[in-house]
Amino acid sequence: MEKAIITVVGKDQVGIIAKVCVFLAEHDVNILDISQTILQGYFNMMMIVDATQSADQFGELIQGLEALGEEIGVTIKLQHEDIFNKMHRL
Repeated sequence: MEKAIITVVGKDQVGIIAKVCVFLAEHDVNILDISQTILQGYFNMMMIVDATQSADQFGELIQGLEALGEEIGVTIKLQHEDIFNKMHRL
């Protein structure tokens, strides 16, 4: 399993979750867990996903999600689970 972490941050608006989920479905990326919150008008979402079945290279998924983020006005980051864990270890 190729687990990864997706973070989405930006001003809240209709359709953010839907657009990110459609992108993931179109690229055969399975959502394992999802958490989202809105703080004072700002949207924040974290997803744990499995990209094992995706035909896309990991770098292509990163670029596609970044482009989607620009299109909808949010910042979307995708990181391998191992890298995310090492960056956030105390």
